[in-house]
Amino acid sequence: MNLFPKKPYPSSKEGVIKCIFFCEFHHTAGPIISCQVPDNYISKELFDSISVYIITKAELQRSTITVTLEDYKVLGFPIRIDNKKYARNAFHFNLCFVCDSDTRTVQYEHVVTKLSDYLLSMEIESAFLSANNPSDNLTPILEKVLHDLNTKGECALTEGPIATHLKVCKIRSDPQLVLDHQVPIFVKALPANQWDLTTQQVTPYIDGFNHVARIAALSDVDNSLVKACIQNLVYYNVVALVPLFQYGNVYCSTPKLRTLAHDNELQKRCLHYVTRSHRQFPNVRDVFRVYAAMSRGTTIKDLCSRFNLCSMRINERKLVQFGVLEGLIRRIQKYPILIGENSELQKSFTGSCTMDEVCCATGVATQQLEDRLERDHNIVLMCK
Repeated sequence: MNLFPKKPYPSSKEGVIKCIFFCEFHHTAGPIISCQVPDNYISKELFDSISVYIITKAELQRSTITVTLEDYKVLGFPIRIDNKKYARNAFHFNLCFVCDSDTRTVQYEHVVTKLSDYLLSMEIESAFLSANNPSDNLTPILEKVLHDLNTKGECALTEGPIATHLKVCKIRSDPQLVLDHQVPIFVKALPANQWDLTTQQVTPYIDGFNHVARIAALSDVDNSLVKACIQNLVYYNVVALVPLFQYGNVYCSTPKLRTLAHDNELQKRCLHYVTRSHRQFPNVRDVFRVYAAMSRGTTIKDLCSRFNLCSMRINERKLVQFGVLEGLIRRIQKYPILIGENSELQKSFTGSCTMDEVCCATGVATQQLEDRLERDHNIVLMCK
């Protein structure tokens, strides 16, 4: 629920917890904040304006509730304990995390739930929350939780006879679809003892040059299983997907290339990656020149002829891989479009399939397909 926002905020930014407060329904004063760290971060006036959404009716008990204001986003988990020992026969409380209004909070939902249940157990065990001054008991706990979650992403609580461990789990976006013509490449190591049988069978053929369909054929694993395996590796940032390397490919440099001129760490990683021999590394200036020369209409074959990359000690395949992975260059794809009616492959020439996709699906070599398209006046190539 959104209260009084002046403008919509996209909740996609990662952010820290700004404040944690504990509020309850006092039998005479009504909803109040009993404890918060840092102190007075949420004013009484602001809390009063949203208290109806924080100390809720029975229908919303034990549900994660997010209240978005102009400057803050409040995440809570309201709880009610029914017992005749309390005034009005019930004890209502809510432990809330406060973040900036444009911060994503979904990763904190299970933390708020677990911490609230921890406090519930403490209350049932020893009246930890309903004591005369709950702030004395809660303040050191909330300070520890706030500090540890913001700095380490986890916190261990061992107050009294009950212990719990809190951990913020990163919420990842849905994994991207893996296509036959895409090429997986390892970007970080994965311990072999964490691989399932399919992954163990597939990974020896992931070298940054074999596309998915070829990996399936080489590993003798069903294509759909290979895609699922690679999709899982991409999801956990173990593997990245790059375009199929061919000497007829065209790339162009991106604005990020300028960072290569002054970022020493990027330069070091680049030279170690693109060198032909680790006994002698290429020159940064030469690598930069080759990247800068990548433009529309210039193929990798043209660059090899112009610069003699072998004499520069540059591995052109690794050069392209590193540039794509770091965003220094991007592939210029060709999309065949049918403008007539007489083409054998007209079903593939809709303008939505790249040449790589068509070649992979039909088994026709790229150069052979391009030669056929040049002779077919009913086909045009769109490059982007």
